[in-house]
Parts: sequence; structure tokens; C-alpha cells
Amino acid sequence: MQLTFASYNIHKAVGLDRKRDPERILSVLREIDADVIALQEVDRRIGQRASVIPRAALDDSPWRAVPVSRRARSLGWHGNALLVRRGMKIIDSEPLDLPTLEPRGAVRADLEHDGQEFRVVGMHLDLSGLRRRDQIKAILRKLRESSSDKPTVLMGDFNQWGRVSGAMRVFGAHWTMIAPGRSFPSRQPLARFDRIVTSDHWSCHEADVHHTVLSAQASDHLPVWATLRSA
Repeated sequence: MQLTFASYNIHKAVGLDRKRDPERILSVLREIDADVIALQEVDRRIGQRASVIPRAALDDSPWRAVPVSRRARSLGWHGNALLVRRGMKIIDSEPLDLPTLEPRGAVRADLEHDGQEFRVVGMHLDLSGLRRRDQIKAILRKLRESSSDKPTVLMGDFNQWGRVSGAMRVFGAHWTMIAPGRSFPSRQPLARFDRIVTSDHWSCHEADVHHTVLSAQASDHLPVWATLRSA
């Protein structure tokens, strides 16, 4: 099984020109053409937490949203959403509560492609290193409580400067950390905040930051992606 995974903090679809343009975000996603996409900051933070990407716009895209929202007008949970290519089977999904003082969360989906099952978790972690560690521990604990051991991909905005330092030390020998490159801020990237972490079921064929004229304007983050092969 070979699939391309992408993670993108879309900054509520507000670009560097300060215009909210969900179609521009979808155009960036079409450039990447990933099979599974984790989005962060996809919902507004006030009111009904409505998605900044209209569901009708997704109807004309290659992807559909994994059902993880707890509000009728939201696409995700605390801004975290998962998109999967149409035709991919969604076996199960849920929002995950994380220990935090800020509104943070994660979302999980169990998926099936060509008869093979795998798991994806999308997240947006805290600015505090201590709380980031607690949040990663909570996610890994949730995965250990699962009744099955599946190929797993964790991805999102980790808000972590060091590739293997700080909160990333929570991951043990059975996890591989992929930091494709500098992705924040999009105008002049300095930090590798956006990461993809894989269980040892996977090998990474290729990974990169998607840096184009469009992606450099669409959000304050650049998307990252990785093509993975299951062992």
C-alpha cells in the first residue's frame, strides 16, 4: 500500500493578503493531491464554530470529510479535520479531547484502502512544551487502548521547534518523525512546526514542503506531505 499524506494549517482560510478564501485553500490541496489530509484551524473559534470551508465546496473536490465534528456547522474538532479521497472506506472516527488550558484537540480515523486498514490522527498541539508532552502522551495512550495494532500516521501542527527534542522525546523507538522542512511562516519559512509521525509499519518514500506561489499566499503555514509505503 502506498499513499500520500498531507498536513496543512489553513489559518481559517485567511491568506497573507488578509482575505478569507476557502477556494484558494482547495486549490492548494488540489496541487498536492494527497490521499489523506489533516487540516488545522478549519473552523471558526466563536459562535457556532462554523467551518471556513463550505461543505458544498468539498462536494466538488476529490475528498470528503471524516465525521469528527460535534457541532452541526463544524468540519472538525477544535479546528482539526480529516479529508480522505473519495472511495476510501471510513471504518470509524472520533474527536479526541486533549489535556490543555487552551481549546486544543485531535481527531482519529480508522480507514481502509485496497483491503488494508490503517489509522490516522490529526492534531494541533499547544504552544507550551509541557502541555505538548502531555497531549502526545494522551494520544499515544488512546492508541494503546485500541483493540488492534494498525499502521498509524500522526500529523499536524506540533508547534515544536526541535525535530527530536522537547515533546518529541515522548515518541519511542517504534515511531519515525518526519519533519519535511521549514513550513512557518509561509512568507519566509523558519520553523518546522508541521510534522508527520509514522508507526514502524510504514517506510517514507518521499516527503517535502509544498511551497508554491499559491501556497505561500493562502495561509501563514505551508503544507507538508509524505508518500508512505506500508511494510
